[in-house]
Amino acid sequence: MHRNCKTQHMVLAFVSICLLAASANAACGDSNKLGSTLHRQSWQDSDAFQPGSLLRISDGPDRIVGMWHVTFTAQGNEVGPPDGTPIDNALVTWHSDGTELMNSARPPQDGNFCMGVWKKTGRYTYKLNHFAWLANDTAGAPSGIGNPTGPTRFFEEVTLSPDGKHYTGTFTLDAYDTSGNLVVHIVGVLAATRITLDTAVPDLL
Repeated sequence: MHRNCKTQHMVLAFVSICLLAASANAACGDSNKLGSTLHRQSWQDSDAFQPGSLLRISDGPDRIVGMWHVTFTAQGNEVGPPDGTPIDNALVTWHSDGTELMNSARPPQDGNFCMGVWKKTGRYTYKLNHFAWLANDTAGAPSGIGNPTGPTRFFEEVTLSPDGKHYTGTFTLDAYDTSGNLVVHIVGVLAATRITLDTAVPDLL
């Protein structure tokens, strides 16, 4: 009788361990229990699908995402503005969906908004392609709306600082007339500072 009781206790202990293990395994991937979602990493190798290890789905948005104050300065132009000439002064937002919006300091009727797309090319490097659409030339018409002008394309290659507070890089500006003929080509450098809750107007001027 004593031996039977001891055997029953051992069986109950084994069953309890199994139930605990099953419960712990069921909790894997439950964001309500672990605070983050885990999934089995997988990748495509030719036509074979191979399982991998567990990892977090996302660590949040890219560090370039946010609002920035950006200045553009001419540099390296054989024909055009000399080195050091200010080209633009803008407020820029990089969005987590890979789009970007720039509010230029130029007059609104002169095309002060650019919309673009960006892609990460390295740990701290990015490329950005954006356009100011059709507008009007205010030169020679300071008190009114001037003649129609074509779109302008900015292309940028930038490097984000390790602390995520600044980025620098190069840009190419190509402006076109309404028929698509290139009329202005400018290259230069840019410098950006992240805008935060503590940024004030004097910091941007």
